Amino acid sequence: MQSFSSYERQEQFDRMAQEDWDVLVIGGGITGSGIALDAASRGMKTAVVEMQDYAAGTSSRSTKLVHGGLRYLKQFEVKMVAEVGKEREIVYENGPHVTTPEWMMLPFHEGGNFGPFSTNIGLRVYDYLAGVKKSERRSMMSAEEALEREPLIKKEGLKGAGYYVEYKTDDARLTLEVMKKAVDYGACSSNYAKVVDFIYDENGSIVGAKIEDTVTGEQYHVKAKKIINAGGPWVDELREIDGSKKGKTLQLTKGVHLVFDQSKFPLKQAIYFDSPDGRMIFAIPRDGKTYIGTTDTTYEEKEDIAHPTMREEDREYILNAMKTMFPTVEVSENDVESSWAGLRPLVHEEGKDPSEISRKDEMFISDSGLISMAGGKLTGYRKMAQTAVDLVRDQLMEEYGIRYSDSETKRMPISGGDVGGSQGFKKFKEERTRIGESIGLSKEEAEKLIRLYGSNVDVVFHNYQKRQQEANQAQIDPAVFAQLVYAMEHEMTVKPVDFFVRRTAALFFNINWVRKHKAPVIDYMAKELSYTEQQKQDYINQLERLLEEAVKPIEYV
Repeated sequence: MQSFSSYERQEQFDRMAQEDWDVLVIGGGITGSGIALDAASRGMKTAVVEMQDYAAGTSSRSTKLVHGGLRYLKQFEVKMVAEVGKEREIVYENGPHVTTPEWMMLPFHEGGNFGPFSTNIGLRVYDYLAGVKKSERRSMMSAEEALEREPLIKKEGLKGAGYYVEYKTDDARLTLEVMKKAVDYGACSSNYAKVVDFIYDENGSIVGAKIEDTVTGEQYHVKAKKIINAGGPWVDELREIDGSKKGKTLQLTKGVHLVFDQSKFPLKQAIYFDSPDGRMIFAIPRDGKTYIGTTDTTYEEKEDIAHPTMREEDREYILNAMKTMFPTVEVSENDVESSWAGLRPLVHEEGKDPSEISRKDEMFISDSGLISMAGGKLTGYRKMAQTAVDLVRDQLMEEYGIRYSDSETKRMPISGGDVGGSQGFKKFKEERTRIGESIGLSKEEAEKLIRLYGSNVDVVFHNYQKRQQEANQAQIDPAVFAQLVYAMEHEMTVKPVDFFVRRTAALFFNINWVRKHKAPVIDYMAKELSYTEQQKQDYINQLERLLEEAVKPIEYV
């Protein structure tokens, strides 16, 4: 088993530079993580570099649903709906701690985009295409039944509702668990590792990359037989470095979500509804909060791909949509507790509105041999990865005579997923909750940790039980400390924002927890990871900036 510890990042870079790899994956989002797992589990020597932190781009900024793409039936994307609909069940069974069924209600009103007949037909087709199991197939509700289930929806003109299952997830933790499983299979992986150039042989074929450790400034040459560009919004930038950005290109669109406390927006039932301009919006209750989104606008700030933010017009758009569907909910911009903005890298097609462009994935192969993955959806990450690695397998066989097997990820639990599937997870939760309570955690604390870490929770429990003296010395709450040391020792957590945003999602869903614990957590990380004074101050400033931007729109001059 390979290391995935913050304390051993340097060793990962040294190993990358010293060995010859079958595959170098660029990108530590869900697509790159999926490719790394598929390749490493087939026995390919696999290295992964991520310019930021794992899932720091699109893969921590989605609507946090592993869904089957119901909306794409409107675009007649029948094949995509069928494929991702089946994939979501696989994602769920392989990691039931980070993905769980969520019943969704789709209300229809007089004059809206949906009616009883079209909704019933659409959901019936969806059930068929997605292979939905019997217990999760759609049903139809009267207006009275819909209001009983969620009294906040608009009563005026309500004709009824459709009721169907989506799958809720923690997108960043899903990404991490997939990457950790790849590391278990021998993948060598590091974050804050930026590709600054490619290396070519005398024939112009790509044979490696120059990588910069953006924490230390050191550069490394990494050699690989095959290179897969899974850089998400940066796919085209890497194609430019390769000199192969031509033909189809990416169009970036931005989606924004707002978070409210349940005391302000007491939603009981997840709702999927059409806004006045026809765009579809989700409102979802989660852990004492309600989040709602998304917008869908073309993103023009090309110089700041790494840091999209909520703007005033984004916030107003969502608040206005809320007033339309939830007229009795009285909230203002002052009630927004947190927010996030994410970019969707879509394959550009002339003449289409951003909300109508397909989310299909595509693969580009340059003359140099660089393989680039573009587009796609969170739900379909495993299938995208399989397609890419199948190509690499065939190329390695043809060019080097090396034979590798077919993909084995369809029934492979991700890290934390060794709980016996969705059925086994119920018993696992009960047993581990009792253990958590026996060592001094509250039932709520224990259950939250089990949902975050799945079968890895035993390590976190051990940290809590055996390292309380260290926690007290660091002046960190023992339950927070248990998560922090796990994140540093097993999830390559380098900066405070990694912990507070991607490892715990606290900045989005428990922002006051971040404010409460940030100072001692930063002090501990600074000591353990030997930050310079300048690094420590930079990381403090980075976290403070995110805390401010979560509630205050940023305007560009």
